[in-house]
Amino acid sequence: MLISLDHYQDQEIEVGELLTVVVVKAANVVKDVRENLRNLVGGRMEHYEKLIQDAVDTALEQLDAKAKERGYDGVIGIKISNPTVVTGGAEVIVYGNGFKKINKAAHSS
Repeated sequence: MLISLDHYQDQEIEVGELLTVVVVKAANVVKDVRENLRNLVGGRMEHYEKLIQDAVDTALEQLDAKAKERGYDGVIGIKISNPTVVTGGAEVIVYGNGFKKINKAAHSS
């Protein structure tokens, strides 16, 4: 479970450690040349848009998996760094805090 807010509405949680994921996806060299040509005349650079979207999606999936591996119910306060097109690829960093739900019934006894 990934939550971009800094709270979980109507649920008490225990906030855990900061979790981070870095993903760098390689660009297709042939498509890269086409994008550079498109940059000369203007227009959308769809290859880079798809590359960045794929990097973001992959990073979020890995962040969720990392939280589960460490025993958390999810990640709260998720932030996505400004994805960057780097030479030959795209880089994205995502981070947030792992959290565990607190069972209210267990604490009221």
